[in-house]
Amino acid sequence: MTQAHHETIETHGTNGEAPAARDANVTRTLVWIGVAGLSAALAFTVVRALMARQPADPTSQRIQQLIDEANQLLKTLDDQRHSG
Repeated sequence: MTQAHHETIETHGTNGEAPAARDANVTRTLVWIGVAGLSAALAFTVVRALMARQPADPTSQRIQQLIDEANQLLKTLDDQRHSG
């Protein structure tokens, strides 16, 4: 191998790219991997949060309605007792 050829390999790497261009490509690749990772983590978190929400239980809703109605009746009776 000649001295000129050896210098070309040292300054341009083995595939002909300059070291600065190769570093820029590595940096760009790592940034995109990071962006993809963050996007995947965000999507996973959103899907998990949506899955954790339980659908409204009709029985629980009816019980709450009955409790609210009973509280309203008790309030009405208390108001009538204090006013009369």
